Amino acid sequence: MPVIAVIGGQWGDEAKGKLVDLLAEQAKLVVRFSGGDNAGHTVINPFGEFKLHLIPSGIFYPQVKCIISNGVVINPAVLIDEIAKLNERGVTTDNLFISDRANLVMPYHLLLDGLEEEARGGKAIGTTRKGIGPAFTDKVARLGIRVGDLLDKEVLLERLRFALNYKNAILTKVYGAEPLSLDGIYQQYCQYGERLAPYICETTIILEEAVSRDDLILLEGAQGTLLDPDFGTYPYTTSSSPLAAGGCLGTGLGPTQIDRILGVFKAYSTRVGEGPLPTELKDKTGDLIRERAHEYGTTTGRPRRCGWFDAVAARFSTRINGFTDAAITRLDILDTLPSLKICVGYELGGKRINYFPASVAALEKCQPVYEELPGWQSPTTDIREPKDLPSEARQYLNRLEELIACPISLVAVGAKREQIIELRPLP
Repeated sequence: MPVIAVIGGQWGDEAKGKLVDLLAEQAKLVVRFSGGDNAGHTVINPFGEFKLHLIPSGIFYPQVKCIISNGVVINPAVLIDEIAKLNERGVTTDNLFISDRANLVMPYHLLLDGLEEEARGGKAIGTTRKGIGPAFTDKVARLGIRVGDLLDKEVLLERLRFALNYKNAILTKVYGAEPLSLDGIYQQYCQYGERLAPYICETTIILEEAVSRDDLILLEGAQGTLLDPDFGTYPYTTSSSPLAAGGCLGTGLGPTQIDRILGVFKAYSTRVGEGPLPTELKDKTGDLIRERAHEYGTTTGRPRRCGWFDAVAARFSTRINGFTDAAITRLDILDTLPSLKICVGYELGGKRINYFPASVAALEKCQPVYEELPGWQSPTTDIREPKDLPSEARQYLNRLEELIACPISLVAVGAKREQIIELRPLP
């Protein structure tokens, strides 16, 4: 059985969690490999509706091992609360494992995230203020405190004392804020360590054993390709790599061990926060899509900006991830529209370009070049077979497949597990 990476092909919120929840029924292992609780996956299944922020979407299958791996930064308070809420609703977390190499989100990260955003003023990035960026900054700067440190109170105290001296200097001297208490944070994180200790382990061994047994493994991405700090709309990006390659660094798997890469795209485009969205619709059509799809952030509740499908950006995502398969979600949201547009190029400085610019300044000046297709104006939510889709819907999907240069294997026509149309077997 293969290792399949499930990757967001746009700016996040593509319904990756829904697909992982579906595919996990056949899997042995689901691994969350990047981001933190700034990401949110909404899952609707027989247990009900859940909004997951750290725990992999395979958690609803007791036989599936779920790993929060080294590439994730973990706010232990959020994780403990998420575990408790799942348990309260009858979902076991005995199948959850946390990498001892994952970094922790600390109270000073939360404070600094907000203070840094405020200091940027009109140039604010639009972060979720969950402390994720500062936590990843400390990881790279070798100031981070890791999950494994929670299991050794002497090591935890030593690392916390060193980091807090530095952070308190920034809080007080740069921002004029009050210093944080070493003892208060230490005692709190000791308690977190005691609560999470049963879950903490060396997760690369679990992965190695699963690979050797040829088990089906799902790598669950967070956010989307166009928020990658190298290839996304920098600086309006996230702080860890949501790309398929990030699945290797974020788990300890080698590149040759990933067999298939599923790129997940909405049938239209959305984005939360600041940064360019070339096909954004600031009109009644954009409002209609937002309300029909309830496009509000899982983590923040902020309204998502909506626009037509951007095939230039999608093809770029295919190229830098190496997608072997694509999934198109939320096709049903377009059911009522009389016509649809697809961005097939950009106009920049009076010239047609067919690539995704690295410069945000350039991307903000790009005007989308559209191709228009007829809508189907009939409901698709109860369709389960490709042949039953309206001809206009099939035409739309066929054109997307051509433009993104990747075969479409799955189409979602609703939020529930069963509302998936399989065009090609996966896995």
